[in-house]
Amino acid sequence: GVIGGSGFYSINKIEFLKEIDIHTPYGKPSDSIRIFKTGNLEIAFIPRHGRTHRLNPTEIPYKANIWALRSIGVRWIVAPSAVGSLQEQIRPLDIVVPDQFIDRTNNRPTTFFNEGAVAHVTMGDPFCTNLCRILSDVGEKNIPEGRQLHRGGTYLAMEGPAFSTRAESNLYRTWDCSIIGMTNHTEARLAKEAEIAYSSLSMVTDYDCWHQTHQEVSVEMVLENLRSNTEIANKIIFELAKIIDKRRPKSKSHYSLRDGLITQKENIPSPTKKRLEIFTDSYWK
Repeated sequence: GVIGGSGFYSINKIEFLKEIDIHTPYGKPSDSIRIFKTGNLEIAFIPRHGRTHRLNPTEIPYKANIWALRSIGVRWIVAPSAVGSLQEQIRPLDIVVPDQFIDRTNNRPTTFFNEGAVAHVTMGDPFCTNLCRILSDVGEKNIPEGRQLHRGGTYLAMEGPAFSTRAESNLYRTWDCSIIGMTNHTEARLAKEAEIAYSSLSMVTDYDCWHQTHQEVSVEMVLENLRSNTEIANKIIFELAKIIDKRRPKSKSHYSLRDGLITQKENIPSPTKKRLEIFTDSYWK
């Protein structure tokens, strides 16, 4: 699965198969899902903001998107995303593959497990370590000269849609955060519960507003750098898909519910049980 971020509304270089609409227990996803194919691997693509970028970060139907991808068999997700840099050495047009996040949102879904069902998944490693390693290897081979791929780092997730104040930006720097964005932590949490390996391809568009000697963040600057990043992201995803097709890499995320389910099946209300069965059937049987 590929969840495309700002400026990344389709996949290039890969054979297009079909487009499907999926209705989920959590409403409609951000858009229809387009299916592509390389080798024996089918790739499901959804633009998180919609293909016309009509959804702000709070409005994205995160549960519907992840549920829809899992319902058609997705077990790996790569999420190209626009981020700001919180560190001098992470420059605009660099790429970061983060391994941690800090959640500063206040109006996001954090779990599928509620309304009569409880599960606690481990989040010590919120991004899949194996998928992150493979993605970083591919990225380093395909990033243009003069740019850098950074392995690991902390993604600060803010609510948005406005950018940070300078005081906030400087606070996050004291927390040793690497980059700032508005979407990936919510997807990573839900993907973990859905037993999908998740990794972020964070494309740096600007220094956040802490960097007073650098041009202040603007939508125009972000969009210009996004256009530059889109071609690189497409190439990285194409090469990554070929590796996943061959290796089908294992992930601890694929078994994250095994020791996390708390509520017994017979005690869960039927509507809740039905919504969750695509995640839990292998355990509750």
